[in-house]
Amino acid sequence: MTISAVAEANFPDVVPAIDRPVPISGMLLYGLLGFSAGLPFYMFSTVLALRLQAHGTALAVIGFFTWVQLLPTFKFVWAPLLDRYHVPGFSRFWGKRSGWIMLAQLGIFTAMVAMAWTAADASLALTALFAVLLAFWTTTLEIAADAWRIELYPTQDEQGPIVAANLWGYRSAMVAAGSGALILADAASWEIAYLAIAIVAFLPFPILAAMKPAPDSDDRRGVALMTGLLASGSILFGACAVAAGTGWVVLALAEKAGISAATNVTPWVLGLCMVPFLAMAAALPKIRRASPDSRLRTSIALGPYVDFFWRYGFAALVLMGFVSLYRMGDVLALNLSKPMIKELGYSLTQIGRADSIVALLASMAGVALGGWLVTRWRMGWTLALGAVVAAIGNFGFVWLRHLPVSEPVLYIATACDQFGNGMAGAVFVVYLSLLVNPRYPGAQYAFLTGFAFLLPRLLAGAGGTMVGAIGYDGFFLLSGTLSLAAIAFLPALTRIRPRVEETA
Repeated sequence: MTISAVAEANFPDVVPAIDRPVPISGMLLYGLLGFSAGLPFYMFSTVLALRLQAHGTALAVIGFFTWVQLLPTFKFVWAPLLDRYHVPGFSRFWGKRSGWIMLAQLGIFTAMVAMAWTAADASLALTALFAVLLAFWTTTLEIAADAWRIELYPTQDEQGPIVAANLWGYRSAMVAAGSGALILADAASWEIAYLAIAIVAFLPFPILAAMKPAPDSDDRRGVALMTGLLASGSILFGACAVAAGTGWVVLALAEKAGISAATNVTPWVLGLCMVPFLAMAAALPKIRRASPDSRLRTSIALGPYVDFFWRYGFAALVLMGFVSLYRMGDVLALNLSKPMIKELGYSLTQIGRADSIVALLASMAGVALGGWLVTRWRMGWTLALGAVVAAIGNFGFVWLRHLPVSEPVLYIATACDQFGNGMAGAVFVVYLSLLVNPRYPGAQYAFLTGFAFLLPRLLAGAGGTMVGAIGYDGFFLLSGTLSLAAIAFLPALTRIRPRVEETA
């Protein structure tokens, strides 16, 4: 790739021009991959929050369960492994990215079945373990799919339609899982709900297994599949053991520190949120002086992340501040909006109906508008509009709280929220993709998206205690205002240019 191509791909205020069409097969593929990643998400977030509420779990503890969603923010820790290593059997026959996607599909299925087995929530520790595993494998699927997307479609005019297709699939699956699980839980049980979604989540696996082999593959399909399944079983067991051991240590430390449902963790979380920025500021001078052959920049584990800070310098702090705020409101509202709606007197079935066709159409419209705007508008203006629309969706929950129980009103509030999430999400994905160095697509995109949700999910874990202090109205007003605060970064963002080596 030439210097001009790298620079153009990273300039966020360039007006894009559509110069080549995106193949329909690519859009179908990324619609399927988005569907695969979207199905599990609500099952360890919103649906799990309602399940815990139904079993009498304290609101503060439900807030703590939001920290399960922190796992995707640390995906940069294992993302380099997906760039470097192959899954035995699967990757040799279907290709490196497809191999990891298939392994992740198996992980998602087994974790969801385990969550169905523990659906009574008699042991919150076990519930947390399987929710963490579900989040881990969902995130692994996203890492592999995102890296593949950036490799296949590197330009802004290609990213718009592909991201839109991916998010259509993702949000369709989220709506299907969220609404379907709630309606099934109301009509049957939480066990049935989780098992049904597990089965649907597994359906893309045979589709991927039936795809053509990689061009350089000379293995037989049956041998590759059996080898991949055996290797996957060992990997899944190892991941479960590591998660269980880590969880035991974390719970022991929390108990020793005296953390409980009555603990106000908000001040500690706010202090913790400052640590990444202080660490980045301290490391930047050394990174900027690093030569191309320095160990910092050539390291397999650190090189992709050092490269990002080397290219952007101290402007990286501005970028990090912006990405950590842009989706703040959506993340804060995600887990506590449904318990609030349930407290207002709406049934699980009513919430499920609102989260079905209404949420799906609104979300897809938002994604379509965002995907279209990035091909027509300057990125700064598109990001600003996305932040405003997302904030309006958060403010809609305050409006909902002060009206009598009415399904049409619930539909309006849900539609506003999902439209804003869809539009802001589509624009944000394209923007982050353009910041990535094409040499390290998987690792750098994982780092950016992970950091984008690190601070919001840290704060979301304290959401239950925040509601106890300022009430639901104050909480959702705060979440919407934080989304709007990201707009203040845009004048500086549009002037940021990456540093490019002459040898690039």
